[in-house]
Amino acid sequence: MTGTAQAPARRQRLPWWRPRRSRWPQYVALAVVAITLVVGGVWLSRTYQRVIEYPDRPGVGSAEPIAVEVAKGASFPQVLAQLIEAGVIPEDEGLYFKLFVLHRGAAGKITAGAHGFRGDMTPEQVLAELVRPQRTEETRVTIPEGRNILEVADILAVAGYGDASVILEAMRDPALLKELSIEGESVEGYLYPDTYKFPTAATPQQVIRRMVEQHHKVYDNLKRSHREALEELRKTLGWGDREIVIMASLVEKETAAKHERPLIAGVFLNRLRFQSFQPKRLETDPTIIYGCTAAIKKSAACQQFEGRIRRIHLRDPDNPYNTYTHEGLPPGPITNAGKAAFEAVLAPKKSRFLYFVSRNDKTHQFSKTIAEHEAAVEKYMRQGAVGDGSAAGAADPGAE
Repeated sequence: MTGTAQAPARRQRLPWWRPRRSRWPQYVALAVVAITLVVGGVWLSRTYQRVIEYPDRPGVGSAEPIAVEVAKGASFPQVLAQLIEAGVIPEDEGLYFKLFVLHRGAAGKITAGAHGFRGDMTPEQVLAELVRPQRTEETRVTIPEGRNILEVADILAVAGYGDASVILEAMRDPALLKELSIEGESVEGYLYPDTYKFPTAATPQQVIRRMVEQHHKVYDNLKRSHREALEELRKTLGWGDREIVIMASLVEKETAAKHERPLIAGVFLNRLRFQSFQPKRLETDPTIIYGCTAAIKKSAACQQFEGRIRRIHLRDPDNPYNTYTHEGLPPGPITNAGKAAFEAVLAPKKSRFLYFVSRNDKTHQFSKTIAEHEAAVEKYMRQGAVGDGSAAGAADPGAE
């Protein structure tokens, strides 16, 4: 069988009216792409080199000093705008500086205050100045134990933190009290007595916050070391932190003798716990004085207070701080107690004492019965001197 050889296929020719396609556009496109890549590569190379050299490249400005004040809480974009406006950073390099700072993770480390620059500083030097710790002018202020808000306001006023009335207004500001989670009508009881170094330019609110923070720091440490005592107070008296602060303020005001504080705290707690002791009045003079001086609302009798407790004040039912006419704790702290007073409340000295009276030497005579107490009152108070307050009838014998 013989096969027939196939003729090779002929190349198809385009009709005469269709010209052959030129390859020139492809060559031009390839050339454009090549040139673009070369130019882009050169630009990227130069840009990369510029970025690498940027931190150490001197600025184009003069060596004249430039002062820039960074406000507290200013954002980095705001600070960068200040630097550009002041001529520290050229406007066309703002993006470079921003990327440089973000790369260093320093945007949140810029310090508020006065900064000094020059126009010829390198970005590295500019950033170093921006994050430089500011030297804060400080004022040393000592708040002694046992001072109420009126006295603390006076101390802060003397230290230069504003008029005492303005400071006192801040101490009673409902918005600040809410922020600090403090019950009651003021920060009384939460201004921890200590020696502080406050920024000289601090506001009364900032100073108050600092003292309240110190209170929580000290008190929280005491709570951790007296968990059983806290639980016992909660079970037997239903007390929380607020009641402990109030009781510590009473102990603080009753004696300046630290060794007596646990015993005095024990007397107050005995009065509240012993079923046989009725009515459960603490009968302590400093509470009357506080209600007549530092409380916002004052009774008619308190409006007649002239620094000396009289019979009208002892019998006053309208003074909510009067522990001679009201049972239990007063409605709030009467001073700002120190650590020793809090420890006395959390670790009181156990005894059967229910009364005490001043010996007029900054110590007290303690008694278990009313008969013993009356004899002590006769001995120490009715022989001439008036004491500094006591439980159960330690009023001035000459009160009218």
